[in-house]
Amino acid sequence: MSSTEKISDVETGTDTSPSGSSSQQAYAEERRTTEGPVYTVSGGDWDDVLSDAEHDDRMVINMGPQHPSTHGVLRLVLEMEGETVTQLRSVIGYLHTGIEKNCEYRTWTQGVTFVTRMDYLAPLSTEMAYCLAVEKLLGIKAPPRAELLRVLLLEINRIGSHLVYIATGGMELGATTAMTLGFREREEVLHLLEHLTGLRMNHAFIRPGGLAQDMPEDYQEAVSAFVKTMEERLPLYDKLFTGQPIWRNRLKDVGFLPVDACLSLGVTGPVLRSAGLPWDLRKTEPYSRYDEFKFDVPTSTDADCWARYLIRVQEMRESLKIIKQALKKLADEGPGPVMVDDAKVAWPAQLSLGSDGLGNSLEHVRKIMGQSMESLIHHFKLVTEGFKVPPGQAYVPVESPRGELGAHLVSDGGTRPMRVHIREPSFVNLQSMPAMAEGGLVADVIAAIASIDPVMGGVDR
Repeated sequence: MSSTEKISDVETGTDTSPSGSSSQQAYAEERRTTEGPVYTVSGGDWDDVLSDAEHDDRMVINMGPQHPSTHGVLRLVLEMEGETVTQLRSVIGYLHTGIEKNCEYRTWTQGVTFVTRMDYLAPLSTEMAYCLAVEKLLGIKAPPRAELLRVLLLEINRIGSHLVYIATGGMELGATTAMTLGFREREEVLHLLEHLTGLRMNHAFIRPGGLAQDMPEDYQEAVSAFVKTMEERLPLYDKLFTGQPIWRNRLKDVGFLPVDACLSLGVTGPVLRSAGLPWDLRKTEPYSRYDEFKFDVPTSTDADCWARYLIRVQEMRESLKIIKQALKKLADEGPGPVMVDDAKVAWPAQLSLGSDGLGNSLEHVRKIMGQSMESLIHHFKLVTEGFKVPPGQAYVPVESPRGELGAHLVSDGGTRPMRVHIREPSFVNLQSMPAMAEGGLVADVIAAIASIDPVMGGVDR
């Protein structure tokens, strides 16, 4: 057999040698071991996918997954003619954690600690969508105070997420001042969230039925101080960036994506609103008392990176409005429960931390153990086994900083989810990368990625 004939056979995925099998794939060759056959899978089918990009006057470049301008572990395969991008492919999967599958092996409450690690810049949004879906299946609703506190936390988290967009986007485009300022303000957000929930990130604070616990006694003063700080510092962004001609020219008319393309690709969030459609689930499909708040939905018809920057800056101002209204409503309504009054669901009961800040206080333990043996057994079973959720399925979307984040949960009537799937806006919005970048310069690819503001933890969940 000639070498030419052998290559042809390999390309068709068959092996015509006497010992070969017609079903054996060339890229997954078998190796015999004492435990049985082992298959070594090489780089997949990217050589075949990219075969149409082999032109004498064009070159294929890998941007990522280690490239600092690709928002982490995103890989972009660019076909270029000079500095013009003629074809772009997004390659994902380098950060895959199997979070959705892991949730099937945990109780409904424990699932919160997993989903909060998807979009790690807006963990509270994922917690919110997941818990609202669980509550929909249970047929319950969080107490009014818990709903207001959820809104408060979500808007603080939204500001922090948008600040990271400015910081990382500016750094990728060479504006190091944007990075230092953005992360300086984000530290204010993280300090506040740590004070309110106990953790800077991945809070697992929003639970099915309400919240893990109430706010600290000085939360009104702490949040008010944060609002005052942000109102003083946000005008600095207008001076340094909005009114800066270099920044404006770098983003203007770059990454164009009109509204019809957004709708075709399922794009939501600031990218969709930058194309002129005021679609914000806090307004169009209100949840958690958002219909009681007065705020605007910033839009633009420019549909470029510049418009997305302006919208996110304005959204931070609108979030500050919501936070101030939430504080007033909380003060007017006074104290109240933050977890449903259902002993079969309300886990954990109102925690009372010990002096070490780690476990329950002795008073709390005595209260549980002193009620009755049946109460203690119930508490133990609720924590270890979890509560049962009626059979069914539910989908609940919320407006995360990146767009529509929906939780689709399926229950078979047990104490664990049968299926958990999150509609992550970063994953869906990345579909727009080719439409934004093809035909433009390679330098503008960086600006387009930054304007989408993807979080790869949400993409590779």
